[in-house]
Amino acid sequence: MIRIHREGYRIVLIASIILLLLISGGFLLPGWYSKIVLIPVIAVYILIVRFFRIPKRKIEQENGYVIAPADGKVVAIEEVFEDEYFHDKRKVISIFMSIYNVHINWFPVQGELSYYKYHPGKYLVARHPKSSVLNERTTVVIRQDKNEILTRQIAGYVARRIICYAKEGARVHQGSELGFIRFGSRLDLYLPLSSEILVKIGDKTTGGVSLISKLPE
Repeated sequence: MIRIHREGYRIVLIASIILLLLISGGFLLPGWYSKIVLIPVIAVYILIVRFFRIPKRKIEQENGYVIAPADGKVVAIEEVFEDEYFHDKRKVISIFMSIYNVHINWFPVQGELSYYKYHPGKYLVARHPKSSVLNERTTVVIRQDKNEILTRQIAGYVARRIICYAKEGARVHQGSELGFIRFGSRLDLYLPLSSEILVKIGDKTTGGVSLISKLPE
């Protein structure tokens, strides 16, 4: 049975009611007309359910490793200057989530939340280079021993709501829920420069499962 994430209860319920009403009304229409109306509606409904589903997967904690915070595709791996928290150079890995991906976000490491901030902003396409500094976003930093990992949720052109469960000072487990972004967006990971990167551009990631990087000891 498909489990629906709590962030999708209301939307899936409304979509289900609309679908049932259209199916009931379809019986009053000619056969060919009901198919023209119902086929795209059913397709959209399936897409909504897939989007808000809770996937069945075994999340294993990997101490010393960074796991994927989201389902998606690696679209960038580069060295950049991070000027919100670290104020120095970091390796950044960007994961783009299409509308077909599950949009739950997971904590990439375990540790203490040393920083959290929400930034209102624009809704540029999430692949746009400036989206990480201009779009609506949240910044979360997790401290694990001597390393700190910054995770940034970035809203996109379609995504209009970021949900983040992080609370500064809290202890979090690797693979527990960080938050949720509705309808397509991006997650950036800022890692120490000496981190070993285990993915390449174009790789598909499985949130809470795929190994992204090995942290310096």
